[in-house]
Amino acid sequence: MGEDIRAGLKDVLRFLRRLEPGDHTEPFPPRLPDARIVNVDRRGEMFVREIPAQEGAPTIVLLHGWTLSADLNWFSGGYEVASRHGRVIAVDVRGHGRGLRSEQPFTLEAAADDVAALLGQLDATPAVLVGYSMGGSIAMLCAARHPEAVSGLVLASCALQWRSDLYERVVWLGLGLAEYVLRFGAPSGIADRYLRHAVERSPDLEGYEGWVKAEARRSDASDIGCAARELARFDGQDLVGRIGCPASVVVTVRDNLIRGSRQHSLAKALKAHTVEVDGHHNAWLVRAEEWAAALDEGIEAVTAASPAAHGDPVLRGEDRPLAEARAARG
Repeated sequence: MGEDIRAGLKDVLRFLRRLEPGDHTEPFPPRLPDARIVNVDRRGEMFVREIPAQEGAPTIVLLHGWTLSADLNWFSGGYEVASRHGRVIAVDVRGHGRGLRSEQPFTLEAAADDVAALLGQLDATPAVLVGYSMGGSIAMLCAARHPEAVSGLVLASCALQWRSDLYERVVWLGLGLAEYVLRFGAPSGIADRYLRHAVERSPDLEGYEGWVKAEARRSDASDIGCAARELARFDGQDLVGRIGCPASVVVTVRDNLIRGSRQHSLAKALKAHTVEVDGHHNAWLVRAEEWAAALDEGIEAVTAASPAAHGDPVLRGEDRPLAEARAARG
């Protein structure tokens, strides 16, 4: 038990330790899909990137992780992989990147409702939701709360619960306190330091270091802190019985933030297709090629199993009883 506590504190300190200003590299961006602002009825302005596809192709929605933005999470291969399977919609989650700002505290439920409202306004339902880390929790909530909007799930580096044991409670307690570090003037913030460390380990990203650091500063400190606490209390066990669509889970087997065993438990609960990546929680950035290949397999498995993803008519939501939804998964 003592080793778990020390390991958890070590992970927290790894996020908080590097508070000195970094090099001033010009923020030259990579090539990114076209973007626009969508004014979603009764919710606000949402920043969206889109890649079109031929008529009848499935819609793939990319949902990024905690402290990140759509561009940060998906520029290193995710946009390209998703575009192989259909129309791509990538959104900055509320409080993150250029995502909508609200006077209400951040909740995962509100973020999930944002996604459903956006897809409805864009006439993009049902869609396959691809969620990394926090984005996976949002995707599960969206599928449970708005089943008519979701045809499949691809969940990467995600779990049903984020702090079931003492190790995880220590880690997420520290990450929840990150809000206060940011409020009192940390030069670039938690995400900046985490990503800077990742860039140092991945020479192919060297030319984009300035852009990565600049993009990481866009998020709202208060919402980041609220999101960490939301993730700490998240419990997806009650959602499983309400999710009736096909699913894939991409497992980062060396993950110290969300242990591989928890990711496998999620896959088992959803009876999901499972793909493993020999990497940590930041494999999406430092092992981008391997992670993108796993993501590609995960999306392919879900779209092949989901007639709705290809525009074929199926009964969903209130038109299909919960018992039938459960049977469809088994």
